[in-house]
Amino acid sequence: MSPDEVRQYAKFEALIARGRGPAPIPTAVAHPCDESSLLGAIDAAEAGIIQPFMVGPAAKIRTVADKLNLNLSQYEIIAVPHSRAAAEKAVELVRLGKAELLMKGSLHTDELLAEVVRKDTGLRTERRISHVFVMDVPTYPKGLCITDAAVNIFPALADKVDIVKNAIELAQALEIEEPKVAILSAVETVTSKIPSTIDAAALCKMAERGQIIGGVLDGPLALDNAISSQAATSKHIVSKVCGQADILVVPDLEAGNMLVKELSFLAKADAAGIVLGARVPIILTSRADSVRARIASCAVAAIYAHSRRFIQRPALRRQP
Repeated sequence: MSPDEVRQYAKFEALIARGRGPAPIPTAVAHPCDESSLLGAIDAAEAGIIQPFMVGPAAKIRTVADKLNLNLSQYEIIAVPHSRAAAEKAVELVRLGKAELLMKGSLHTDELLAEVVRKDTGLRTERRISHVFVMDVPTYPKGLCITDAAVNIFPALADKVDIVKNAIELAQALEIEEPKVAILSAVETVTSKIPSTIDAAALCKMAERGQIIGGVLDGPLALDNAISSQAATSKHIVSKVCGQADILVVPDLEAGNMLVKELSFLAKADAAGIVLGARVPIILTSRADSVRARIASCAVAAIYAHSRRFIQRPALRRQP
């Protein structure tokens, strides 16, 4: 194993170790009807992180398990006829307090999130939901959060406020006491020709006024300045964030998606992904994820849930 692989492995191993709490967290797994999603849930269960409820067509789940020689006897299967019903039932389990995490199976992300955001039966809060990738990048000295690269396509300023707040709270749960937040754009100067620079400046001013708390914000920053002190110095930028960013806030989903995939395929990074802003964290995994990344996604969600447990669980129990 190369030095880069050792560093990569060590970062996510630390997350996985922290994700093992006093007991596995009850988790509603929506439609685990392909190899990747079923293995992801079982791998995390065997790692002591989650206690999965498999919600979906029972015959399909068992067929996949038989193909993989998996023993499902210790896991509860909640039978429903199709993926939409699985999303609805998994959300219901969370709403009733029987599960503290929600995990996406082989259904489409939009199908699951549609149930999450329903006004009458969903898991909405006052926050907009947003996605955070927690990246293990071998060439970066610490973990790196990237948001939002999966849910909000072209977020407005008000959306970005919630995106930043969600990411800061996650970073704090990961024991980063005051995360450094880089608001990314193509340039470091504010210009009306690039709207994301105006949003970045507004977010930083809102942080100064106490509208966003818990982190140190700077922006607009180009990516090189956010992750390299040398690049910032060469451009005469003085900042507490430059070269030390814990969180990268991208202008839109397209930019974020490309950044994450570039890091994954060119820098050999691993990515753990969760959705925040609902009543519980939502675990999103991909068929392309490594086993380590799938378990790390569950671990990140579990760490966040442990940090919020005494705040969230009473609210869940009051739901009909």
